[in-house]
Amino acid sequence: MQSVALIDYGSGNLRSAEKALVKAAQDHGVAAQIIVTCDPDAVARADRVVLPGVGAFAHCREQLLARPGLVEAMSEAVRSHGAPFLGICVGMQLMATRGLEFGATPGLDWIPGEVRRIAPADPHCKVPHMGWNGLVGLSGQAVLAGVAEDTPMYFTHSFAIFPERDADVIAWVDHGGRFPAAVARGNMAGVQFHPEKSQAAGLSLLARFLEWRP
Repeated sequence: MQSVALIDYGSGNLRSAEKALVKAAQDHGVAAQIIVTCDPDAVARADRVVLPGVGAFAHCREQLLARPGLVEAMSEAVRSHGAPFLGICVGMQLMATRGLEFGATPGLDWIPGEVRRIAPADPHCKVPHMGWNGLVGLSGQAVLAGVAEDTPMYFTHSFAIFPERDADVIAWVDHGGRFPAAVARGNMAGVQFHPEKSQAAGLSLLARFLEWRP
């Protein structure tokens, strides 16, 4: 049975994410043990790593660094051992080189780019971007396999990642203008929306992640 480290660093819908990962595994017949942890040894040994995140980029980064050895363990599992990684919401944003919320804050720099406030051209499109919105421009990347164009997912955010390379974007969303909704590079993927709150489509995506062999 594969182990999935769901990172507990004081920021994220841990209970919802845990329940969704367990249900996705059960519904799709995937043998997976979901471990909610901030223990560096458990993270470094994990077969897969999921990083959730809710709130401000700088605060989430600070919370990660406050757990000694946690960032290094994530890097060992994901970058050195090739464990598949999924970042959710701010967990995805932390993959960037830097975030520009409340000043510039360094990110993990796993996907070169920056996180900045979205600026819809349509004044009727409010920020924060909250609610259901369809995914467009899907690349066919494995984690999104089976997700149809315009599939609605649940968003709640004011900032988004903007990678240096468009090739790292695997799905977009339009909220008064297009911005990345999902990114991927190698064994790393991230989604701006909340799959744990996106009903059947979100559970399907989590199951694809649990089955992903990058």
